[in-house]
Amino acid sequence: MAIEIERKFLVSSDAWRDAARSRSTLRQGYLNREGPASVRVRTSDEHAWLNIKSRELGVSRREYEYPMPVADADEMLGDLCQGPLVEKIRYEVPVDGHVWEVDEFLGDNAGLVVAEIELSQADEAFTPPPWLGREVTDESRYYNMNLSTRPYCRWGDEERKP
Repeated sequence: MAIEIERKFLVSSDAWRDAARSRSTLRQGYLNREGPASVRVRTSDEHAWLNIKSRELGVSRREYEYPMPVADADEMLGDLCQGPLVEKIRYEVPVDGHVWEVDEFLGDNAGLVVAEIELSQADEAFTPPPWLGREVTDESRYYNMNLSTRPYCRWGDEERKP
């Protein structure tokens, strides 16, 4: 079984930018929003995937990912996905033996910047970089599927508090 162990944080400053080692543009949409799992189509520059992820909150979730032709993914994103697409620029930022994925959201989610770290165990130790803000792993509004139906631009000031 494929298990993703990931923690998600808000980003409190742009200090990570100098350490970023790669950048890719991601577009993703959802084929379903109901049931125990989400089914997502994602493109990243010249690659595409179909992803199935369990919907429970928390650090560990089941995840399955399969490569697919970019042309098929583009057609699915345009014709089959429900609601607006989530678009973002993803940066990889190495910090003390781990690689952080920093997502800078675009479009209706512009202004939101989130950092994620994948771990091999739920209790694995890591060094929080100084640009890391509040943990939001257990807050469903920060999950990409929810950002596609209720984007950051629709949040009130109280919801946007860091």
